[in-house]
Amino acid sequence: MTDEDGGFSDVSETVDGHPMRSLLGYARPYWPRITLGVIAAIGTRFARLVPPIIVATTIDRIVLGADEPGLLTEAGLLPGGAITGEAARLAFLQRLVAIAALAYLLRSVTRFGSRYLLQSSAQKIQRDLRDDTYDHLQHLSMDFFADHQTGGLMSILNSDINRLEQFLNTEFRQLIRVVATVGGIAVILWYYAPTLALIALAPVPVIGLGSVLFLRWIEPRYKSIRETVARLNTRLENNLGGVAVVKSFNRYAFERDRVAEQSEAYHDEKVAALRIRRGFFAALRLLTGVVFVLILFVGGRAIITTPPGEAALISTGAFAAFFLYLRRLYSPMRRIGRSANKYQLAKSSAERVFGLLGREPTVTEPEDPHVPDGIDGHVTFEDVSFSYDDRESVLESVSLDVPSGATVGLAGATGAGKSTLVKLVPRLHDVDEGSVSVDGRDVRAYDLQALREEIAVVEQNPYLFSGTVAENVAYGDSEVLAAERHGAREHRDRVVSAAKAAAAHEFVADLPDGYETQIGERGIKLSGGQRQRIAIARALLNDPAIIVFDEATSDVDTETEERIKASIDRLIEDRTAFVIAHRLSTIRDADRVVVLDDGEVVESGTHDELLAGSGEYAALWDAQLDESAAVSADRAG
Repeated sequence: MTDEDGGFSDVSETVDGHPMRSLLGYARPYWPRITLGVIAAIGTRFARLVPPIIVATTIDRIVLGADEPGLLTEAGLLPGGAITGEAARLAFLQRLVAIAALAYLLRSVTRFGSRYLLQSSAQKIQRDLRDDTYDHLQHLSMDFFADHQTGGLMSILNSDINRLEQFLNTEFRQLIRVVATVGGIAVILWYYAPTLALIALAPVPVIGLGSVLFLRWIEPRYKSIRETVARLNTRLENNLGGVAVVKSFNRYAFERDRVAEQSEAYHDEKVAALRIRRGFFAALRLLTGVVFVLILFVGGRAIITTPPGEAALISTGAFAAFFLYLRRLYSPMRRIGRSANKYQLAKSSAERVFGLLGREPTVTEPEDPHVPDGIDGHVTFEDVSFSYDDRESVLESVSLDVPSGATVGLAGATGAGKSTLVKLVPRLHDVDEGSVSVDGRDVRAYDLQALREEIAVVEQNPYLFSGTVAENVAYGDSEVLAAERHGAREHRDRVVSAAKAAAAHEFVADLPDGYETQIGERGIKLSGGQRQRIAIARALLNDPAIIVFDEATSDVDTETEERIKASIDRLIEDRTAFVIAHRLSTIRDADRVVVLDDGEVVESGTHDELLAGSGEYAALWDAQLDESAAVSADRAG
C-alpha cells in the first residue's frame, strides 16, 4: 500500500460474500415497487411482439387470401376461415387495427410504469447506499484516514455508487428485456416454423457461453481500471488541494508529468479492456449475421419450391414476421455482451463500496458502554505506549496524572509525541499498552459520543467548513448548529459570546456580512490567525470539561495571542486543559509543564521549577528568548 495508490488496494478484500448479493440486499425494502415494475416491463415486451403477428396475418389472410389461422385467431381475437369479399376484408382489417391500437396503448402505459418504478427504485437504492456508506465512513477510526486518501474516498462515494445506480437503472431493465423478448419470440417462432426456430435460437447458448468467457477475460481488466482511476483521482485531488504550493515553487511541469503518468496508465488499461470488448461484440455480430443468411436461404427456398396446395415449411406472412422477430431477438442478445461489460464494472464498484462498508473501526465501544451524567475531567495516563502502524514507537511508557481543573502545558521538540498523547484522551487512537483514564475509568469503557462531547480540541491548522462564520462557530454545539442550519437565530447570542471570548468578534464584525459571511472552502477567505480564533470560539461554545489547545496561538500576532490567552485563562478556570505550546510563553502560567522528548516524559514541574533546573525546558526557553531578541534587533536595525 502506498500513498501513490491512495491506499485502496485493500478495500475490496473486506467484502462479506458476493458484492452483488449485498447490493440486492439494499433493494429488498423496495421489492413491491420493483415487482410491479418488472411486471410492467414484461407487459411492454409482450406488447412489442404483437405488430409482427399483425403483419403476418395481414399478408396471409388479407393480401394472399390464405386460410392460415395464426396466433390471433387461435387466441380468439380474430375469426377463422378464408376471408372473401371486400366488406369482409375491411371488417377483418378493422379488427387488426383495433388490436394494434390496443397493443401500442398497452406498450405506452406499461413502458411509463416500468421505467418510473424501476428508475425511482434505483435512485432510492443509490440514496440509501450513499448515506450508509458515508455514515459508516465517518465512524471509521483515524488510522483508516491516515492510510486512505480523500480522492479515493470521493471516487467510492460518487463514481462507484453512481455506477451501481446506473447498472440497476439500465442493465436490470435490459435483463428483463432479454428474458421476456427471447422467451416470447422463441414461443412465437416455434409456433410458426419449428425448424427455422431451431436455427434462429441456436446462437442463444453460444452467446450465453461467450458472455461467461467474456466476463472471465474482462474481470482482471476492470479491477485494474478501478485501481488506476483511484490513483488518478488521488493525484488530481492532491494537486488541486496544493495548488498554492505548486504555483509558489513553479512546479507546473513536474505535476503535469505526474498527472500524465497516471492518466497514461488509466488510458492503457481502458484500451486493453476496449480491445477485448470490441472483439467480443464483433464475433456476436458475425454469428447473428450467419444465422440471418441461413434462415433467409432455408425459408425462402421452402416457399419457392413448395408446390401449390401443399403445406409449406412456413407461410409467406410468417416468413416476413420471422425477420422482424430476428432483429428483435438478436438486438437485445447482442447487448448481453454490453450488459456483461456493465455488470463487471458494477461488480468492481460494488467490491469497493461493500468492502468499505465491511471495514470495521479499530476504535470500538464495549458491549455495555459507560454513559456518564457529566465528566469532572480527571485524566490519568498510566504506562502508555503507542505507535502508528508504519512507524516506531511514538510514546513509550508515559505516565501522567492530571487532576480535574488543572492546566497542563506540553512542551518538546517537533515529533516528541505531544499531539499524539492528547489524541488518546478522546480515543482518536487507542493505546498499544497501558491505559488512559478519565475520572478513574478507562476511556475504552466509555460511550464514544458521551466521551467526546466533553472534550474539545483546537488544532494548529484548524479545519473550517465551507459556510458562514456563524455556522462554523455553532459547530461546537449541536442545538445551536441545528438552529443556524435552518436559518433560526435564537442562539446567535451564544455564538457571539463565544467569538468575543476567542477574540474573534472584532474581525468578524468587520467582514462584509458579519457572521453571515461565507468563508469559502476550508475557510480560505480568512487568515491563519482568524481561522484559529474561529476554531477556538467553536471549542468554547462546546463548553467541555476537557480542552486541548494544540499550538492554538501559533499563527497569531503577539497582541492577539495575549488577548486569546487572557480569554482562555478565564474560561479554563474550572476545566481540565492541555496546552501544547510552540511559544513557551503561552504555558508559563500552567499548573504543570510536562516536557516530552522522543515519546518519553523527561521533565515535569512548574515553569519556574523547570527554569531553575537548567534542563530541556530551560534550553528551549533560552533558545526562544534568543530568537525573540534577534528578531527585535533586526527590526530595530
